[in-house]
Amino acid sequence: MKKLILDVDTGTDDAVAVMLAALHPDLDLVGVTTVNGNAEVQYCTENTLRVLDVIGRSTIPVFEGLAKPFARPDFPVPRRKDDLTDKIHGKYLDLPPATFRKQEAGAVEFLIETYRDATDPITLVPVAPLSNIAAAITLHPKLVEMIPHLVIMGGGHLHGNVTPSAKFNIWADPEAANVVFSAGFERITLVPLDATHKALVTRDDCAAFRALGTPAGDATATVVEHRIGIHDKIQRMEIAHSAPVHDALCVAHLIQPDVITTEPHPVAIETQGALTVGRTVIDVRRRGTDARLVNVAFDADARSFVDLMLNTFGQKHG
Repeated sequence: MKKLILDVDTGTDDAVAVMLAALHPDLDLVGVTTVNGNAEVQYCTENTLRVLDVIGRSTIPVFEGLAKPFARPDFPVPRRKDDLTDKIHGKYLDLPPATFRKQEAGAVEFLIETYRDATDPITLVPVAPLSNIAAAITLHPKLVEMIPHLVIMGGGHLHGNVTPSAKFNIWADPEAANVVFSAGFERITLVPLDATHKALVTRDDCAAFRALGTPAGDATATVVEHRIGIHDKIQRMEIAHSAPVHDALCVAHLIQPDVITTEPHPVAIETQGALTVGRTVIDVRRRGTDARLVNVAFDADARSFVDLMLNTFGQKHG
């Protein structure tokens, strides 16, 4: 079994990622850390607890993390009621309130202690703003040598979502992202919008999830149908009545690596540009950055992605 830690801001697509990581038999989800992002961190924590509760995985510990960005007092532009993230995610997921609680230790403390004491490799999968990760490696720089693989959902080369230049996860805390991408990790896989927009989930897929008759199938159908409804109104995808489920694609890659196709490119983060703050600068033509090479996904296999989730969520889990 491959061990991992998920860092999330749950969130509709995070919810599917949590379920896939918690239920697939080849994965051992050591813990889940939460961070300020799609909603304020306390909502992200409760949503994470709700997801684990509804699929019968309440033994997996949840650790609450940073309530604001790593360096800034707020996002580059503070939250508004009409933000796209608020429309897609809201505050609470449409799931029953959790019956168990977060751990007393904080996310940054958990990350430091877990990697410091680990005897087996643990992949770190941040699918949220990178605030917790930046804080952890700043407090304990040797973590960079202890984390064998980072699989990050964020950024975009041809796509943005919160601005024309930037994807929310990087834009929400660009200084944290800059710390992480420049820290010297041996292996980073970046799954940007360029890949997730090619792994769309449709309303027909949601019907198949619901037909599984399992808690995970029902929950996935509920949150993805909501995503599709918002995308149909605000950001219509190339395939009718579909939506990306960004974060779950990172987890799918751990199970089935060829669900995405990666290329090595230097990656750097813009922290100051008036029009480009939070942009993930992927230097596909090697035109002037000395940034470290990152395995960047530009393509994904949508059918394999959906089939993997169907097979996982259709199993009767004890």
